Amino acid sequence: MKNSFKVHAALFLVALIYAANYSLSKDVMPRYMGPFGIVTLRIVGAALFFAVVSRLVVPHDRLLGRADNLRAIGCGVLGIGLNQLLFFSGLNYTSPINASLLQTIAPIVVVLASAVLLGEKITLTRLLGIGVGAVGAATIILSRDAGSIAYPNATLGNILILLNATAFGVYLVLVTPLMRRYHPFTVLARIFLVGAFVAVPFGWRETLATDYADFPTYIWAEIVYMVVCLTILAYLLNNWALKYASPALLGVYIYLQPVLAVIIAVALGKDHFTLARAGQALLIFAGVWLVSRKPKDAPAAAVPLEVVQD
Repeated sequence: MKNSFKVHAALFLVALIYAANYSLSKDVMPRYMGPFGIVTLRIVGAALFFAVVSRLVVPHDRLLGRADNLRAIGCGVLGIGLNQLLFFSGLNYTSPINASLLQTIAPIVVVLASAVLLGEKITLTRLLGIGVGAVGAATIILSRDAGSIAYPNATLGNILILLNATAFGVYLVLVTPLMRRYHPFTVLARIFLVGAFVAVPFGWRETLATDYADFPTYIWAEIVYMVVCLTILAYLLNNWALKYASPALLGVYIYLQPVLAVIIAVALGKDHFTLARAGQALLIFAGVWLVSRKPKDAPAAAVPLEVVQD
């Protein structure tokens, strides 16, 4: 592969950006800004960026037809507004490691959503994977860590993260036809605009009530990181890398993200890793691996894993 090193570097950097967010967000929430305020800043900032870039790069590309416009609205509500509100609310209550592990089940939701919305067949192997992954997620949600002193509302947080992963998985299925028919910037500009209309009513009070003068330099840096790196840079790198990366390579980096999240959380003293969590991680990873196995003689699904995550 001619661009092999660059592709690996881009995908690794994207995984690192997402993984670091689980711990860095804890510095900001809830002391300096509430989760809805962060979501509002992030979505509005990204919406402005993609609106400008789409006009510069593809000024004549427009969503056509009622069906595609309605699909884009659904993607903006599920994949941007609801997805991020659930994610940051859940992360505010639960631990970085729990959140990173639970988000890994998104590929399982993609398979379920594809079966319901697209009529794809679920094989016995994938059904087993769904069951194993569900057991792993349930053990995290119901574990004794959920009642720890550090995270007294962790069970609620875990449930919100699970709902976040579900919303994101359904969004991946819905957005696939749009990504195939239009330029990615056109799609992103529209769905972030819709996401802003969803998020702003929830977060404008927190955004205006925040005492920005009280922010230390590192908090400003982390907010800029969440707006610029987490949403914009990660997407651009991922979108470029996927022109050359194989599905197998993408799978490796799906598993790498929670591993990096664990390392960063432990290194920064934001969380701790236990044997119980290792077992939960293995269950979820095994479930995702089984679900990701393609049936014999079946074409590979073109799921756009490059689209915006958390």
